[in-house]
Amino acid sequence: MRSTFKGAAIAALSLTIASEAFATDWNVSLWGKRRAFTEHVEKLAELVSEKTNGEFTLSISYGGLSKNRENLDGISIEAFEMAQFCAGYHRDKNPSITVLELPFLGVTSLEQEIALSMAVYNHPATQADLARWNATLLMPSPLPQYNIAGAGDAPATLADFKGLTVRATGGIGQAMETIGAVPTSMSASEVRQAMDSGVVKAVSFAPHAHMSFGTIENATWWTTNLNPGTVNCPVVVNSDALANLSDEHRDALLGSVDEALAHYVDNYNNKTMVAWGPALDEKGIQQVTFSDDEIAAFRDAAAAPAAEAWIADNTARGLPAQELYDLVTGMIANGS
Repeated sequence: MRSTFKGAAIAALSLTIASEAFATDWNVSLWGKRRAFTEHVEKLAELVSEKTNGEFTLSISYGGLSKNRENLDGISIEAFEMAQFCAGYHRDKNPSITVLELPFLGVTSLEQEIALSMAVYNHPATQADLARWNATLLMPSPLPQYNIAGAGDAPATLADFKGLTVRATGGIGQAMETIGAVPTSMSASEVRQAMDSGVVKAVSFAPHAHMSFGTIENATWWTTNLNPGTVNCPVVVNSDALANLSDEHRDALLGSVDEALAHYVDNYNNKTMVAWGPALDEKGIQQVTFSDDEIAAFRDAAAAPAAEAWIADNTARGLPAQELYDLVTGMIANGS
């Protein structure tokens, strides 16, 4: 009898060890709080767990693993297996994807932003660029065109931006400089304090971020049609961790990306944007719309010089910059 119980115990222990051996838990470094910007990661975690019967899980942390500007560094040393970051936070670390942050590209939808991002992410030069950090690009975090919320007197014309301190990163910051604004780069989680203290008078964000990070709590105006561009914020995975997944788990992860992005787009369009207008009205925020002529002049002053400078700088880095730029602008011209 004792031998029977001993055999059963060994069998149970063996099953437990086998189960643990097949279980995989990845740490995912995000920041802020759960919001429209992170819904695709949340959905991805849900899908992966479902497809693997809980054997592969994504443990999402909002700021507990790393600062957002250090997420790419954390990926490179496998401090965690997945992370989100924005290209404009450290342009020198990921120059290839900053082509997607050039001002006035003319992107009109989240779906188009996804298509452009994936085309750039799949380009061999981009993959080599991110491989320096042992990172594999998984999916974008598509965002609409940015606009600006500010405190104080609303600008009546674009000339009124002269001297105004604006939180604006990447190509948006470059564009704002052309109309005399003073762009300041800072992470999203630092913005509310900077605005409260007067370090910046205005903030360039997508609608979800204006709500999530509280800029509309003390804003008095918002631009409806400035639309200078957007930022590109990929989700990446550590390349070694991806390679070490079992085929089943890797298929579950990669095979869930499209559904996760579809969920993200649906949530952004049908929840975030539906809530945005009422939020502005509730706060009594003045909506500022500039004339077509002013916007055209702004675009003419900002777009071409920024593109030319980006191509020259990144060609000097050894990137096929003209090729990447032509890829993006060609897809936009073709309505892709």
